[in-house]
Amino acid sequence: MTRRIEDYAHIGDMRSAAQVARDGSVDMLCLPRFDSPAVFTAMLGGEEHGHWRIAPSGPRREATRRRYLDDTLVLESEWHTRQGAVRVLDFMPPADAGAATPQLIRIIEGISGAMPITSTWAPRLAYGRVTPWICEESGRLVARAGETALWLDTDLPQHVRDGQLVHGEVTVAAGERVSMTMTWTPSHEPPPPPADASDALARTQAVWSKWAAACTYTGPYRSAVVRALITLKSLIYAPSGGIVAAPTTSLPEEIGGGRNWDYRFTWLRDASVTLSSLLRTGYRDEARAWREWLLRAVAGDPENLQIMYGITGERDLPERTLPLPGFRGSAPVRIGNGAATQVQLDVYGEVIETLTLAHEYGVAPCRATAALHIRLIESLLAKWREPDEGIWEVRGPRRHFVHSKVMAWVAVDRTIRLAESGALPAGPGDVERWARAREAIHREVCEQGFDTERNTFTQHYGSRDLDASLLLIPKVGFLPPDDKRVIGTIDAVQRDLATSSGLVYRYDTHGTQIGADGLAGDEGAFILCSFWLVDSLALIGRVEEATALFERLLGLRSDVGLLSEEIDPTTGTHLGNSPQAFSLLGLVESAVLLEDLRQVEAKDLLGALA
Repeated sequence: MTRRIEDYAHIGDMRSAAQVARDGSVDMLCLPRFDSPAVFTAMLGGEEHGHWRIAPSGPRREATRRRYLDDTLVLESEWHTRQGAVRVLDFMPPADAGAATPQLIRIIEGISGAMPITSTWAPRLAYGRVTPWICEESGRLVARAGETALWLDTDLPQHVRDGQLVHGEVTVAAGERVSMTMTWTPSHEPPPPPADASDALARTQAVWSKWAAACTYTGPYRSAVVRALITLKSLIYAPSGGIVAAPTTSLPEEIGGGRNWDYRFTWLRDASVTLSSLLRTGYRDEARAWREWLLRAVAGDPENLQIMYGITGERDLPERTLPLPGFRGSAPVRIGNGAATQVQLDVYGEVIETLTLAHEYGVAPCRATAALHIRLIESLLAKWREPDEGIWEVRGPRRHFVHSKVMAWVAVDRTIRLAESGALPAGPGDVERWARAREAIHREVCEQGFDTERNTFTQHYGSRDLDASLLLIPKVGFLPPDDKRVIGTIDAVQRDLATSSGLVYRYDTHGTQIGADGLAGDEGAFILCSFWLVDSLALIGRVEEATALFERLLGLRSDVGLLSEEIDPTTGTHLGNSPQAFSLLGLVESAVLLEDLRQVEAKDLLGALA
């Protein structure tokens, strides 16, 4: 079957995540962490690279219907045939649900009639390169190789074939239930206790439902917002508080192209804006955990701030390629990310903006964070005039990107705000010195980053190119929404980077030529940029247009409410790593903004009537 990225549903336990296809095959799972080598990698190759399929016997067919159970991350897939109907529940119990080590539990339930079901369990370790030896020990099956052991517990009759895969068949009648649990352990440790699948299901549902119920957003898009928030929560590595940009690697931004990157790391930018979304919807514990992660990751060397780290603060993330054919032939398949060594000045702005927001939402002050904040702002002031690789991590020459300078302004502006409120200690003359720097950055951007002829800001100094990141100028407060330069920039982005349906490209990739990002090939429309357009339109008073675009974007989600990084505007097919934190947080931020504006309008109307 020819897979699409949106054919995959996501489950996870806040340690790792699995991607489950419509036909019941788990085709991607890294254990025991998001960034560990995969034990199932068929998503980036074929079944020979590892998979676990549970589905009706016979010709391969996709599930008739699938959904998440209420406000949880438990996936339900149903198949309806002439023989009957059956459902499969897939989930990974979080540590809070009692799972000491990562587990993937799959429960088969008969709905009607009697349906034959087949399970094929074929783990292949180290991204499909190592075939473990599978054998029986004390009535349980275990697959071992190197440092990894995978234990399979089930009441379904199983047959080991050549020590390399496990095949099982059973007929499930209405009301019957069969469970299968795979548990990861280090290979040198004793067997884990068998799991109680029904108890684990109840505990997992309770954990997610309780967390989702704390969401403070009550607007008309609550269902979509809660689904996005649950997915964002699942991308947090619970033991450390680090947040991955996506749980996958090398899903292509162009089918057959080479824009394939590993996103299983913590970008300061992505994590910061993710926490902004969580804070705006009532979640503070995640901000506290991330702040502790930040202190550990940056500790001792804030003057050499990296743009990304490993999920427990690792600094070295060397990039290399794997001998895999890639998703639908899209190679290379990369692990690690060479962008970790880039200079991206905007991250100072995103980090400090989030620290400011955390303070405003009641997260208690922290002396260590305040000290780190001061060192970060002083480091930024020493280098803000330098060129960088920018928000899009170009692999071409460094430039003076306008977005980077605007976010440098944000960093200084929020620092002054905190200092003036007494929340950040400042020495004699610091606020005045910071204010002079803020003015200098603002003046330079307006003079060197603005095209007076076309009435628009540009991608970088001296360029006529546009960049969707310019849409953030009014949202971060660099200029007021009613400024003619802001309106001109929004109009220019709509005209030159947006499709007729409102989907927005990051910038012009110039087809097969080498573009400003130093890469060949095309990419899809960037979903986050489309949500930025929603925000910009709403802020300049075009709320009906913004709402219509927002609802069109909601319609692009997969059948289970997920978004990848990009969309092919022609086909609507998802592109890039998935589920993507950037896209989901954009959904949340836009929904919150639209609701805030609606409430302001309602209050104004009540005031006028009074």
